[in-house]
Amino acid sequence: MRILAKSSIVLAAVAAIALSGCAEKKVCNAPVAKVAKVSDKSAEIAALQAELAAAKAKSAKVVTVTKTVAGPNELYPPNAEPGKCYARVLTPAKYEVRTEKVLVKEPGERIEVIPAKYGYKTEKILAKEASERIVAVPATYKTETEKILVKPASERLIKVPAKYKTVTEKILVKPAATTWKRGRGLVEKVNGTTGEIMCLVQTPPVYKTITKKVLVTPATVKRVPVPAVYKTVTKRVVATPATTRTVPVPAVYKTVKIRTVVSPATTRTIPIPPVYKTVTKRVKVSEPVLQWKVVRCRTVIH
Repeated sequence: MRILAKSSIVLAAVAAIALSGCAEKKVCNAPVAKVAKVSDKSAEIAALQAELAAAKAKSAKVVTVTKTVAGPNELYPPNAEPGKCYARVLTPAKYEVRTEKVLVKEPGERIEVIPAKYGYKTEKILAKEASERIVAVPATYKTETEKILVKPASERLIKVPAKYKTVTEKILVKPAATTWKRGRGLVEKVNGTTGEIMCLVQTPPVYKTITKKVLVTPATVKRVPVPAVYKTVTKRVVATPATTRTVPVPAVYKTVKIRTVVSPATTRTIPIPPVYKTVTKRVKVSEPVLQWKVVRCRTVIH
């Protein structure tokens, strides 16, 4: 609806320009002059719209202009003749249906893998390598009788006690001495006038007889040799020591089935042709064009 309204406005403008051309040249017929005297512009516009609606009804096809229309863009028709009215008429674009083969998928290549082929063969393989085994040779023994020292020779110390003897001996207890002693009183007085008499008396020595034990030989230590002690024993001795000997161990083989490659895996390239598709499309042959054409003048706008 919006597109139709725009088309109506364009056609109204074209008709107005054409009618103004008629007014300038003053060659329009009597009905046109009568309409020019009408001062009500609204009535003129309504008449123009009615005329455009009638022209639109005559058109069998509605053309929508979506791009710049080719053709002359002059404000007035070129080479106009007096006494004629002109209007711009839109000639729609022309289309035709064409069938075309288009490329959908480009040509290519596909790589195909050819698997390897296998077979079996019998083969003798080494299961265990040759080696050497060490065998222990045990020692041999014999019995021998031997005199062994149990206790070495030594010395024993014997204590020899001291020897004593008993002797009698007279020993001086008190040596001889002289001492003063009183006289025997009146007996030994010379006369009655004699005083005390003192006598110097010699005292003989005093002896005492004692018995005592006298050492004859002192105590000593006597070294007595102690002979060594031996014991006869029977023992087991090594006749020949333990040794080792090397024994060779032969290799071990076994027969097995082995899977072998008869032919290795390969690849081959397979070409893939292009893929085309037939499509039908509407192709524009000519662009829409606005052209000036001669029309009948009915109204003149002053």
